[in-house]
Amino acid sequence: MKPIWLLDLDDTLHDAISRVIPRINQRMTHFVAQELGIDSAQADALRRQYWLRYGATLLGLIERHQVEPARFLRATHQMVELAPLIERDARLIHTLRQLPGRKIVLTNAPHHYATEVLVRLGVHRLIDHLIPIESMRIAGRLRPKPSRRMLRAVLARHRLDPTRCVLVEDSLTNLASARALGLRTVLIHGFHRDAGLRPRWLAGPGRRVGAQIRSSHHLVRLELRR
Repeated sequence: MKPIWLLDLDDTLHDAISRVIPRINQRMTHFVAQELGIDSAQADALRRQYWLRYGATLLGLIERHQVEPARFLRATHQMVELAPLIERDARLIHTLRQLPGRKIVLTNAPHHYATEVLVRLGVHRLIDHLIPIESMRIAGRLRPKPSRRMLRAVLARHRLDPTRCVLVEDSLTNLASARALGLRTVLIHGFHRDAGLRPRWLAGPGRRVGAQIRSSHHLVRLELRR
């Protein structure tokens, strides 16, 4: 049977870390400073602290300051500024056309941002479904990746067989959650040039991920493992 691809977006389907993520981080720092009435240095430190503790700055702001998620996501992912930084990717278009099976984008980014990025990359018509952060709620609470409860809910809601699913990600933490639920896992490491990740350390039976490749452009010729 054909696999079901659960594809992350930023630093998986495109290079966000070079130009897009720094802009988003700047916006987050500005939002935190304005929201809490603190200076930029304090706001930046708090942004990083919440990201490390909660897995996302937004989750820390919700937990500690009751920030409304939609307002934060609108303020930090302004596409007038971000869209010009994303370019059409002919190699990615070719890859997704050749890749067998359903293709679902599963991203902690908001819907408006993810949709625009897919359009700018030229692949929006090749994606069967988009699951953004707004759809990652459990019992009314936001539970983005790496939440196992959220992943279970996604599998159940969309009637996805976990043994057919392949999560493709740049985050080892997110991949670990998927692997624990029986999904196959692929680490994309090419955009994190300083990560020092090596296939012989990470990929293969008994390792932290099923496979490791530099770019999503290599997915077509990938030999999938558990």
